[in-house]
Amino acid sequence: MKKMKLLLKFMKGNRLLYLGSILAVGLATSFEIMIPLVLKVTIDSIIGNKPIEIPNWISDFIEIDGGKSFLVQNLWICGGAIVALTIGNGIFLYLKGKWSASAAESMAKNIRERLYDHLQHLSYDYHIRAETGDLIQRCTSDVETIRRFLAVQFVEIGKVIFMLSLSLWIMSSLHVTMTLISVSLIPVIFIFTLVFFFKVKAAFKISDETEGRLSTVLQENLSGVRVVRAFARQEYEVNKFDIKNSEYRDVTYRLMRLLAMYWSSSDLLCLLQIGAVLTFGAYFATQGVITLGVLVVFVTYERKLVFPIRQLGRILNDFGKALVAVERINEILEIELEDGIDEGIKPQIKGNIEFQNVNFQYDENRQILKNVSFKVKGGETIAILGATGSGKTSLVNLLLRLYDYDQGQILIDGIPLRNINKKWLRQKIGIVLQEPFLYSKTLKDNIGITETNISESEIYEASKIASIHNVILDFEDGYKTSVGERGVTLSGGQKQRVAIARTIIRNSPILIFDDSLSAVDTETDLAIRRALKERKKGVTTFIISHRITTLSEADLILVLEEGEIVQSGKHEELIEQDGLYRRIWSIQNSLEEDLREGVKAKVERALS
Repeated sequence: MKKMKLLLKFMKGNRLLYLGSILAVGLATSFEIMIPLVLKVTIDSIIGNKPIEIPNWISDFIEIDGGKSFLVQNLWICGGAIVALTIGNGIFLYLKGKWSASAAESMAKNIRERLYDHLQHLSYDYHIRAETGDLIQRCTSDVETIRRFLAVQFVEIGKVIFMLSLSLWIMSSLHVTMTLISVSLIPVIFIFTLVFFFKVKAAFKISDETEGRLSTVLQENLSGVRVVRAFARQEYEVNKFDIKNSEYRDVTYRLMRLLAMYWSSSDLLCLLQIGAVLTFGAYFATQGVITLGVLVVFVTYERKLVFPIRQLGRILNDFGKALVAVERINEILEIELEDGIDEGIKPQIKGNIEFQNVNFQYDENRQILKNVSFKVKGGETIAILGATGSGKTSLVNLLLRLYDYDQGQILIDGIPLRNINKKWLRQKIGIVLQEPFLYSKTLKDNIGITETNISESEIYEASKIASIHNVILDFEDGYKTSVGERGVTLSGGQKQRVAIARTIIRNSPILIFDDSLSAVDTETDLAIRRALKERKKGVTTFIISHRITTLSEADLILVLEEGEIVQSGKHEELIEQDGLYRRIWSIQNSLEEDLREGVKAKVERALS
């Protein structure tokens, strides 16, 4: 019942079109039902000698033109009546198809837009856990399943009801015994159809979920094709896909076997029912119990009775699929949107930040940050160093309110972070990730995508600061160069610099570089930082990095170990203290010394 309510809810805004479709199919069915009656009158009363049993207004009209003798001499009139009824049937079937298709397409568009909008506003935590391939399938295949049912089968339910009601009413008025014979196997066919419905619904859900897993494997493989090629993992990926593909084939094959069993068995039952009508009808006709015209009516109506009931199996099949699709779509729509996205104040942000004994954990068994406290003045640069999993990214994620801290307090310009509107806050903080995502657009579009009405000069200026302008000019199409999906045509360092340009063009008062200078060389790293420092005066900057040269010029360096700040201070202070910072500095300094000595030795050998 809940799923039906959801299905009807999805139809909101298009119900009048569906009502029109049902009325159209009712009129089309009425025209179709009348054709056998014209044949009966023609056989029994015009060609035969039975009295004409037709409405008085039609009888009066015929008498004006000469009565029965006139019809005998002009049998084409009966044929014309059949043609006219067929045309009427065709017109209303066309209207039914047009209106139902229009309503279904509109409904599918609304569902897709609602899903897409909902996904855009779900929490960051949901998206990092969700399987992209499965989400894509729910937004495409499942929506298409609902659209197909509402466009075709939903209105067919009305046709089945009209056909059964009108046929049984007319048949019972002609001969009760023949009517009982005509419906003797229909309850069996109907029960068989219901049993099939519940079986195929369960089978389709398994098939749909398996297809979702297959889509996930395919999506991940295509997205990570460079990694696959780099590690020569093609055979492994093919085998992994083959396992999921075989699983999907097997469950779909079981679904097809159910369908095959239903159609073959229902065909047998329908043909037995028609055979019974032909056998008893022929016997009654030879005995004079019914006329030949009545037999024609019963044989014709029998097909209109049993095959719509058989077709009910297809309707229920698609209905079952549609309910599964509705359930899968509703699973997404029932997920709560990110809490408080439009709540809170929208203050002017200057960049003064303070962490006061902040604690954070993803779950009860994972304490990520422990009593983190530090203070930063607007315009200062804060560097963060720590091993993988020490909580560096989690710390800046709290600043963006992608997650909310458990204990303690974070203040921006003296205002508690939780009091600030999330959307407003994220518009004021620019972040460059370690693995930047680029859209399959031109370089110009990617850099200017965060702002509307951005000028070319602003794009060029941001690119110069990110040390990517000259590189772009060297490309054949310059800023009009398409970067391909996820920026596949660019190197790692080029992608990072494009992402930096995209971020700094927003003029955010707070900037975060989450290990986003790791793919550029030391010289480019220095050039970017100096250009940023020159242009972005008054901007509070967070830099997460493992490169000491990147961290060394920061106003404050934080060293994290297992979620705690174990060291803090300037570069000159930290290299005098025993700890992680000094160890990494010594290692990197030693490597640089070895590199310089190696280069010097090679030069001397070349000169000697």
